Amino acid sequence: MALLSGLQFEHLLRAGIILVVGWFAAKVASLAARRAAKRYTAAQETMIAERVVLYGILALAIVSALQQMGFNLSVLLGAAGIFTVAIGFASQTSASNLISGLFLIGERAFVVGDVIKVGNSVGEVLSIDLLSVKLRTFDNLYVRMPNEILIKSEISNLTRFPIRRLDLLIGVNYKEDMAKVQQVLMQVADANPLCLIEPRPLFIFNGFGESSMDLQFSVWAVRENFLDLKNSIQREIKEEFDAAGIDIPYPHRTVNAVEPLPVRVVDSGN
Repeated sequence: MALLSGLQFEHLLRAGIILVVGWFAAKVASLAARRAAKRYTAAQETMIAERVVLYGILALAIVSALQQMGFNLSVLLGAAGIFTVAIGFASQTSASNLISGLFLIGERAFVVGDVIKVGNSVGEVLSIDLLSVKLRTFDNLYVRMPNEILIKSEISNLTRFPIRRLDLLIGVNYKEDMAKVQQVLMQVADANPLCLIEPRPLFIFNGFGESSMDLQFSVWAVRENFLDLKNSIQREIKEEFDAAGIDIPYPHRTVNAVEPLPVRVVDSGN
């Protein structure tokens, strides 16, 4: 009995050593795989390669440890197969997310580090996993989105291209000279260092509104300067319009009465 206990202890010790060595080997190998993949692949492929190596080596270590402890792997694999089938029927949503994740990774509509908009959520992509995508919003919230939702939704990638266009919708009074308005806007764009020279700013007269002549003024900026340009150029347009005497009207209504409206004068002194 003592000999049997000694053998059991020896097997347990070997299994423990295999698990510890396997863990450290998995960490070192996954870091090496990450560094190697980082030279040739994007961030999400690098992350997937790192996890495949990590979990693969850990799985081998666990299997070896179980063998040292005397477990019959054929029985365990059979039980695992039955369990996997049962889980598969019970978790169809997870399977859908898994397949959707493969499509997202293959399609490369966005990568780790991009800023995307999905519905009402806008944030930086932290990771693209097989079941979900993790975002960090601009107010520092952590958002997890299932891949199935992303596949079915419209996604706007705000950082895919190096430059972005800012569209400003402006209304001016009907008495204003449209040529003068266009000239002032172009001068503002030329004076703003964040506004790109090429592509040139775009001036579009949209039509006659209820209270103003409506126009669109579009300027281009480097992606990193988009918000700074949005804040600065609108302030500069207001200042230059005031200096040039160009009026931005308030909405107003004209009421035509069929009969004279009764007016009563109240003496505030009484």
